[in-house]
Amino acid sequence: MQLVHTLEMERFFEVLATTPRGQAALMVLEPGARTGGPHNRHPGADQWLFVVSGRGTARVAGRQLALSPGTLLLIEAGEAHEIDNTGIEPLHTLNLIHPAGVLTTVSASDTRRAAAAGAGRAPRPGRAGGRGR
Repeated sequence: MQLVHTLEMERFFEVLATTPRGQAALMVLEPGARTGGPHNRHPGADQWLFVVSGRGTARVAGRQLALSPGTLLLIEAGEAHEIDNTGIEPLHTLNLIHPAGVLTTVSASDTRRAAAAGAGRAPRPGRAGGRGR
């Protein structure tokens, strides 16, 4: 059993729990932020993204979809995807991955460095060390 307190999150994308069969992560995108893109794919894993709060859009396999509280989006293995916060409040999502091993934690400072460099988007998950519980 694992118990995770999600309000203690200090990163843009944080892996909350990992087992050999799956992972859970919380993502927070500030207004105007985006993550992912045409090269953001998880070839061996499905990702379920549940919108806890905020609004945005998802581009998955060439389709644009609206995200709002209560939306559950399945991103199937290998599908390119990008998430944008189009709202005025932070976009909070709970992400579930099966099988495990795809996600790693990305810090807010990594996100700020990318924005300062003119990248205009947060770094993709998988670029920084993770924290499994």
